[in-house]
Amino acid sequence: MSETQEKPRPEGREGYRAFRPITTRWMDNDAYGHVNNVVYYSWFDTAVNAHLIEQGVLDIHNGETIGLVIETQCNYFAPVAFPQSIEAGLRVARIGSSSVRYEVGLFLAGEPLTVAKGHFIHVYVDRATRRPAALPAPLKKVLEALQ
Repeated sequence: MSETQEKPRPEGREGYRAFRPITTRWMDNDAYGHVNNVVYYSWFDTAVNAHLIEQGVLDIHNGETIGLVIETQCNYFAPVAFPQSIEAGLRVARIGSSSVRYEVGLFLAGEPLTVAKGHFIHVYVDRATRRPAALPAPLKKVLEALQ
């Protein structure tokens, strides 16, 4: 980390626009007794895609436009272990013509600060050609509500 970069810090709930409960599972714990880091990325996917499906703007089976992850990152601040419950906070940091940067904060249920936070970027593509596609207007409206 360069001297000009600020160290990532936990954030409060006020910075997130939508929340989703997530239940940890027995298999999420690793040999060190806490949720393994790869599970956090699964929670990011769950939070974003479930929100889009519930809002009626993502059809994972028949939609013409699908989102492919091209970048992901996570910072960890405190351990999580089964059987704790998680609340994933969701926001959109940037909307491009065919891409979106989602940011997700993970909170222990009822707690004020993130135990982890991160982002991933979806590039939306045509399902058949896998070429970048403009964000459909209904999707863009849902994304704008998360900014």
